[in-house]
Amino acid sequence: MRGRHLLSPLLSPLAYPKPPSSRLAPRRVASHRTVAPPPAARRAPLSEPDVGISLFASALPGFRGALKQRYSDFVVHEVALDGSLVRLTSFDLPDGECVDAKEGGMDEAQALESFRLLCGDADCEALRGFLERVSEGGDSDVSPIILSADADKTHRSEVHDFFKRNFEALLTDTVEHSDGIQRCIRVRLKPGRRERRDVDGRGRNRKGTGSSGWRDDKPFDSRGSIIWPDHLGKFIRFHLYKENKDTQEALGKIGKMLGLQPRSFGFAGTKDKRAVTTQQVTVFKVQASRLVALNSKLIGIKVGDFSYVKEGLALGQLMGNRFTITLRSVVTESEDVIKAALDGLITNGFINYYGLQVQ
Repeated sequence: MRGRHLLSPLLSPLAYPKPPSSRLAPRRVASHRTVAPPPAARRAPLSEPDVGISLFASALPGFRGALKQRYSDFVVHEVALDGSLVRLTSFDLPDGECVDAKEGGMDEAQALESFRLLCGDADCEALRGFLERVSEGGDSDVSPIILSADADKTHRSEVHDFFKRNFEALLTDTVEHSDGIQRCIRVRLKPGRRERRDVDGRGRNRKGTGSSGWRDDKPFDSRGSIIWPDHLGKFIRFHLYKENKDTQEALGKIGKMLGLQPRSFGFAGTKDKRAVTTQQVTVFKVQASRLVALNSKLIGIKVGDFSYVKEGLALGQLMGNRFTITLRSVVTESEDVIKAALDGLITNGFINYYGLQVQ
């Protein structure tokens, strides 16, 4: 019996547990390798009944058709809080627009692109950042920027002239490079663009902001345009028309051309991408002339119906949306089925299912 007991594990290794000291049992050795967890079981894709999309507003026979076969098959007009339908009807400047703005030259985005051709990418990005800091305003001074070393006196003169034509609020002068040989152009705000703060008799600022005593009083238009008129609202409201683009994409393109961040724009809701949509948008202290000038450069996007308002738009500030939908490749037993379905839609409406909302 004792021999059988010793031999049985060899003949039938599953019959008995192996002793801890057995050579057949692998020893655990400390290791820093990470063992991948077993792959998770794949979940079946959600279906409409899984999320409660299973009912109809009318007990009528249905029919099939293709929705959004083309993006132009889905047209959305925002309904404003006053009940008006938002449409793009005019590119005219509002009555309150100043004459100087109508006769203005390049906007900031155009001026920056011209500056890029004149001075290169590095200097252009430095100027763009400088203008953004100036526009943000605040309590801290905006330090001047120094452009790349430039030994060509003729080219430096062209740069000085460029700023005089396109950035009236800025001053440029030529300074010596750190190597003591080359010359650079320095760009700074005109002194008159600051307002004097509380300064004591010895010219020192009591608030500890430096000996100059000059600080930003409010956000400032870096292009040196006229002071914003008191009788105009500080926000420009416009109608944004877009094709096959979502709201953020369209405003991102407009913002890039204006030198603005996407968060600068206010709107009541995001509209479908695969559609033709029109909605209201607001932005702070941007002249309508700058916006209307973008229409010739934008593809699938247009802006118009400008007006100045006191407050910007926020999410949810709309009454709703009006949809105009085209169904294609309709399959049905008869036209009577379609007519009955439309009558039911008019009478009973429809259940506003959002769909599965999955990517």
